[in-house]
Amino acid sequence: MRRLRWYLLLPAVPVIVAVAAALLAPWVAPSSPTSGNLAARLRPPAWVQGGSVQRLLGTDLLGRDLLSRLIWGARISLLIALAATVLGAVVGSLIGLVSGYYRGRVDRVVTKLIDVQLAFPFVLLAIAVIAVAGASIPVLVIVLAIGSWVGHARIIRGLVLSLRERDYVQAARALGARTPRILFRHLLPEILSVILILATFDVGRIIILESTLSFLGLGVQPPTPSWGSDLRDAAAYVRQAWWTSVFPGLAIMVVVLGVNLVGDALRDALDPRTQSRARA
Repeated sequence: MRRLRWYLLLPAVPVIVAVAAALLAPWVAPSSPTSGNLAARLRPPAWVQGGSVQRLLGTDLLGRDLLSRLIWGARISLLIALAATVLGAVVGSLIGLVSGYYRGRVDRVVTKLIDVQLAFPFVLLAIAVIAVAGASIPVLVIVLAIGSWVGHARIIRGLVLSLRERDYVQAARALGARTPRILFRHLLPEILSVILILATFDVGRIIILESTLSFLGLGVQPPTPSWGSDLRDAAAYVRQAWWTSVFPGLAIMVVVLGVNLVGDALRDALDPRTQSRARA
């Protein structure tokens, strides 16, 4: 048990730091993330010659403090990732639950819809939706949720197809239990751990997708700070000012890696098959 707790704690450290920075951004950020000083543009980090302690990670092409933008960018990126993950998990899990339980025509319609969306490139879908609805954070959350519900629906559907034949479900049906009660009282508790694990992995994936869309100019719009938009602004200065692209890239990599490791740990902790193998 001690080993399991450490396994859960260590990869969660960067995630906890990112969440704390996002929540405390107004108090821990050294300066405003949007106010720039062209006289101080492209200043190096504090440990490099020409750097300053007041600007610990240096400045970008507009003279904005890079550390402040990373801290405020964590708030935007995590907020979008969590909102899209929750929305996609709820919609996908409900669709998978209904599809797997009812089967028949409902299941055929859902599976065809899943196949159509999987065959459609996500970036093209995002471009089409954002071109019609405009680029904003709510639209971005909806687009990312549209891209994430499919994975939940497919896996939950497969689980429910097997669970619906279990004795306790058959007994509840024989006793006259209504369908909503069977779905949410008997089946949903059995798959909650799977939904949690899938949602954890989805957070990291959606952070990457949000950063990709922002890098392409389809996501968070200036002057709102975002890790993806910071990478886009730094693309032309990779050789001249390496820190403008390295630190946002490291923030994305470390946080996504931490989220994925937490997902692995949760899967090991909540999967009965993994626990039985560990005891053996």
